[in-house]
Amino acid sequence: MGLTLFATAAVGPDGDALPDAPSAVIVQSFHDSAPDVQKAEVLFPDARSAEAATEQHNHLSVLRRALQDQKEIYESPFHRRNLKWDLVIVAATGGLIAGDKHISGSLSRDHVDLSQHISDVGLYSMTASVAGLWFFGRKTQDAHANGTGILAAEAFANTAAVVGLMQLIAGRERPTEGVGNGRFWHNNAFGSSFPSAHSSFTWTMASVVAHEYPKPWVRWLVYSTATTVSMTRMTGLKHFPSDVAVGGAFGYLVGQHIFNAHHRPHFGSRPSSRKSVNAEK
Repeated sequence: MGLTLFATAAVGPDGDALPDAPSAVIVQSFHDSAPDVQKAEVLFPDARSAEAATEQHNHLSVLRRALQDQKEIYESPFHRRNLKWDLVIVAATGGLIAGDKHISGSLSRDHVDLSQHISDVGLYSMTASVAGLWFFGRKTQDAHANGTGILAAEAFANTAAVVGLMQLIAGRERPTEGVGNGRFWHNNAFGSSFPSAHSSFTWTMASVVAHEYPKPWVRWLVYSTATTVSMTRMTGLKHFPSDVAVGGAFGYLVGQHIFNAHHRPHFGSRPSSRKSVNAEK
């Protein structure tokens, strides 16, 4: 229960549950580093040395940004404003866990392999689409597409870090392991059942893309793909219902947080400047 609280409440019920990250978008950091480039050119007259110094600065900026996002995700469940949602999440997840073995036990075993293949195709196609969006943005100088690809990759990385830790700690057996009851702390390894990584990764990428391109057909496409992946992880007997529910919710909210924290407002969606948020306070 505590692990579920930590996982899903970490990102809260809406995009404002997590505080905005203090850094700007990764893409923008290259522009922000202009003064450092000039300093590097003075300190390193050799062009290659200056370029290397600038590249190191950019890498450190990305690392600091990632560590700050992780810190905020881990701290969020302990914020007072999230306590009421903590209780709701614990109760809902507890109810799902109680019914997991009954739901999974009632599922047909006739098309397990097909379901597993569908879930893999869904995740890989979403990943390929995001990578293609980034590549397209780089080639055509489309800053929106390029930035969306970067934010989706960032959301994926943040989700992967927390999901991996959760799976290691939870150690839950999959529906086909042990006695099929989904016991916790019996499979303490990366890749245990709780939460579903497929569900988390697909939903976090879908969330970023849908927020960056808020068109009905885009949302329908990415969210229906994510839903299909989640459902087929259950029918493929890879996960219990609570695994995919918590994984999907967590992935979606992390993606929303990354968008709210680092979105570039001039693309036409929501503004998310930390300065504007602080000004309102």
